[in-house]
Amino acid sequence: MGDTAAAVNDTADTTRLMKAVAVTPGRADSVHLRTLPVPRIRDPREVLVEVVSVGVDGTDREIIHAEYGEAPAGDDFLVIGHESLGRVLQVGDDVRELRPGDLVAATVRRPGDSPYDRIGLSDMTTDEEYFERGISRLHGFLCESYVEAEQYLVKVPRACAEVGVLMEPASIVVKGIEQAFEIQRRMKIWSPARAAVTGAGTIGLLAALLLRLRGLDVTVFGLTEPPYLNSELLDGIGARYYSTRQVPVDEASDRHGPFDLIFEATGYSPMVFECMEVLARNGVLILSSVTGGERTAEVPADRLNLEFVLGNKLLFGTVNANRGHFEQAARELAMGVSEYPGFLPGMLTHPVHGLEKFEELVEKLLHAEDAIKVYLTRGSAP
Repeated sequence: MGDTAAAVNDTADTTRLMKAVAVTPGRADSVHLRTLPVPRIRDPREVLVEVVSVGVDGTDREIIHAEYGEAPAGDDFLVIGHESLGRVLQVGDDVRELRPGDLVAATVRRPGDSPYDRIGLSDMTTDEEYFERGISRLHGFLCESYVEAEQYLVKVPRACAEVGVLMEPASIVVKGIEQAFEIQRRMKIWSPARAAVTGAGTIGLLAALLLRLRGLDVTVFGLTEPPYLNSELLDGIGARYYSTRQVPVDEASDRHGPFDLIFEATGYSPMVFECMEVLARNGVLILSSVTGGERTAEVPADRLNLEFVLGNKLLFGTVNANRGHFEQAARELAMGVSEYPGFLPGMLTHPVHGLEKFEELVEKLLHAEDAIKVYLTRGSAP
């Protein structure tokens, strides 16, 4: 890994200081505000970025609870935050694509040593250890500024300035859908018409949007009974919503399925087996939620196996995203802003203004039951 895993101070201007939100990995509820040297460009291919806004999600929640997260080599703390929107302040002499004032999002994972890492597919790494900004062995973006190599920065369209903080979660959805279509090239003429999304949080809503932009009929499942903000947002893009407390998945499938493509984003593993039962022949089930614990479920194993074999059905998991997915996410968000102007801004429900209010940020992340996206902002993007 070399320079990529270096501690903040290795590329910092020790005469100037900035604020950052960090945790002590392995110690629960250790979120705190630190003062760190301001990073500076040391390589001609690097870019100095001012942080505009940073989203927080379930991964940050796990890190705060000490279930996850690892500090960079040489440090006993981890600056958190991996969903970033920033503004370019300064560029190195060899930077070609970016200019001061550009809005950018940073990718999260950095290359390791596997063959996949060496060809730009670090999201497919086979390494046991991996490096992710704000998550594992690399500091994140909940700070005033950071320095990054140009190759890990993706330009955000000006039309997406208000919603650019959604680039990272959108890249996860882009990857899952893109891979489904890539795998289904085996079918030659696969053209899905009906889709289901399980989970109506940030990832589920973005999945519904991207599938609607592709012209699919979309049914979304969540726990909360409608009407509420999430269901109203979905109605605005022509997707239908069901609470599984009122309408079971199989009953909804009788009305609107079976589903050619299902994007599972609940974090509730038994839901996977319900999805398997309503997947159409030649259908694809995408698993995007990471689940912990030891939950078990009783399932009709023989029947599911038979239907998957005879129906040429597919199930796969997807995690993280590479630069290409971020670039596509920028295009998808721009299209979403154009086609459904209120949808993406409507997802940004819980802003917190200023790094000094990190405790409010944590409180909203952990306890705001009506939150879609909790995020910190340091000012308005141009």
